[in-house]
Amino acid sequence: MLITDPNLEAADDFYEALIDSHRELDSASSHQLNAKLVLLLANHIGRQSVLQQALQAARANTLKTIAQSA
Repeated sequence: MLITDPNLEAADDFYEALIDSHRELDSASSHQLNAKLVLLLANHIGRQSVLQQALQAARANTLKTIAQSA
């Protein structure tokens, strides 16, 4: 089951590390880093059902954001 409630041990620290990992990267390299991070975390999760839930949740949230900005 996908956990959607806040669950990060140190959310601000993670966000800062995420931003730092993108520092000095061009757009293409930044996208590549994101793709590699997604694949590493997906491998760590490992369960197809959880990954499918995450994909659906992320897509739904993205479509909602697009609709709200239109």
